[in-house]
Amino acid sequence: MCSICGVVDNNLTIPSASSERAALAMGAAMKHRGPDQSGVYTVNGAALQHNRLAIIDLENGLQPMTAEHEGFRYTIVYNGELYNTPELTRELRGLGARFTTRCDTEVVLWSYIMWGEDCPSRLNGIFAFGVLDGKRNQLCLARDRFGIKPLYYAQRNGRMLFASELKALLAHPDVEPELDRMGLWELLFLAPASRIGSGLFKDVHSLEPARSLVWRDGKISKRAYWSLNAEPFTGTEADAVGNTREILSDAIERQLVSDVPLSTFLSGGLDSSVVSAVAARSYGKDGRRLHTYSFEYEDNREFFHESLFQPQSDDAYAAWLANELGTDHHILTVTPEQVADALVPAMRLRDFPGQADIDSSLYLYCLEVKRRHTVALSGECADEIFGGYPWFYRPEMLEKPFYPWLHDPFIRAGLFDEGIVRPKDGYAALSDEYRADLSRCPSLPDDTPDMLASRRATWLSTRHFMYSLLERKDRMSMGASLEVRVPFADHRVLEYVFNVPWHIKRKNGVEKSLLREAMGDYLPERIRNRKKSPYPKVHNPEYERIVRERLDARMGDPASPLKGLINQPALARTLDSSDGTWYGQLMGRPQLIAWLLQLDAWLGEYKVKLG
Repeated sequence: MCSICGVVDNNLTIPSASSERAALAMGAAMKHRGPDQSGVYTVNGAALQHNRLAIIDLENGLQPMTAEHEGFRYTIVYNGELYNTPELTRELRGLGARFTTRCDTEVVLWSYIMWGEDCPSRLNGIFAFGVLDGKRNQLCLARDRFGIKPLYYAQRNGRMLFASELKALLAHPDVEPELDRMGLWELLFLAPASRIGSGLFKDVHSLEPARSLVWRDGKISKRAYWSLNAEPFTGTEADAVGNTREILSDAIERQLVSDVPLSTFLSGGLDSSVVSAVAARSYGKDGRRLHTYSFEYEDNREFFHESLFQPQSDDAYAAWLANELGTDHHILTVTPEQVADALVPAMRLRDFPGQADIDSSLYLYCLEVKRRHTVALSGECADEIFGGYPWFYRPEMLEKPFYPWLHDPFIRAGLFDEGIVRPKDGYAALSDEYRADLSRCPSLPDDTPDMLASRRATWLSTRHFMYSLLERKDRMSMGASLEVRVPFADHRVLEYVFNVPWHIKRKNGVEKSLLREAMGDYLPERIRNRKKSPYPKVHNPEYERIVRERLDARMGDPASPLKGLINQPALARTLDSSDGTWYGQLMGRPQLIAWLLQLDAWLGEYKVKLG
């Protein structure tokens, strides 16, 4: 994995020295994403910069990469990993492509040369890239189907700026960290999720998943190269089980290709166990032993309490399954104080307040994994695709007029000066966007009520909730220079499972029963029948004591940018209330306190201007 950025002037004939300086400064802000190699390419009016984390063809995959075809030059900066490289290579060679490396970067470049803006539809992988097209005198940007790899852009003074992370755009002198009203509402109501296409800051955008963008003559045109479609299901339950097994096992095995050490995250829950079991069996065929990692918090077991979202603790399951699979297992442990200390570094990686300690703990774990491995596979996205969250089967959650994972939409907005935030207006505006997005959910006229609800929950979850989790995984792992792959987020899996009837996906009222049936041959019964268990969070009350103490200190500091915005009585009432989950599965009162600490640091360090 890598970072990419560029500065492209509307006039591609002017000297490019200023563009090169700007691109180098932008790239320096993202060195953590690619510590192995860096490069810059300049041509009149444009500069592309790249930082590389070397995974495949370590010696020959340098970027920016240029190829010539029929007298025209094409140059790419690419962040990602392709999983259908062999098939594409054979096809492109037949069309006249000339390969000089084994690197998938070159495959993407030749895909663009041969197929232009349609090329992303042929790619199976995670990617964001920019190509300077000498034939058409244009810049083309593209992003993978689920937005697993990030890509932001902004237009300033006749230039197109793009980068893998917001911090790189902010490193350009023409981009200001200004938060307008909609950006503020997005932050206080939706974060860590975001509005589709939003870059949070004013006039900064995120390229939508499954989109390509062309910048030519100072104008932007965008097109969708993929969309999720509702199709009739004509098979049997046995077909659904067999096809799911075939597609998912193929997705996992394709993602095991690497020229550097590879491992898996293993919590002992169903999703990570499926990935680890398939990987371990594949490794075993070659006489190799898979490395697996599980994550724990100091003294967490003593304070764990079951809930609707987390009915069981992971601790006993991961090590047991690792022994069953024969993996070389590593248990990583962090303390509450370490998690609290990493809150601000995690915010810097995400470029805004995210999931508090859910982010910071993952960052710490990734740092430890990186000591031995450069690539890891993880189990994200199974719940969004196979229906593992309560809002898939609890009507009162899905029928709310707002995003179902936001159990209390006003909990953060209500902590701030009402004259600044205008929370009722924000809720109304975002509710309108929610309803508009929900109305676009693909469906069929003969869908049963349960099937229609399943489609809507999948649509919302994959476009928003999953997008946020993928963003978190990318930023925290790349902050540690670790590549994390997510095989459940293979578009073929979603395309198929989206159209499987709900009574098969949740047979006998069992969550993710299709996944359990499909992958049952890989798993012991103890794991196959285990209830859902999400990524772990801190249960030790010492953590809440630490973050509350730090927030109190900030609220007593006149220099705190948060202090002038916060409604102190409202904050006091919230801190004295009983703890309850208010976002997703994991974010309760300790996470709210930690999020406010991140917000305070973000407002100050990023010099955020409220518009």
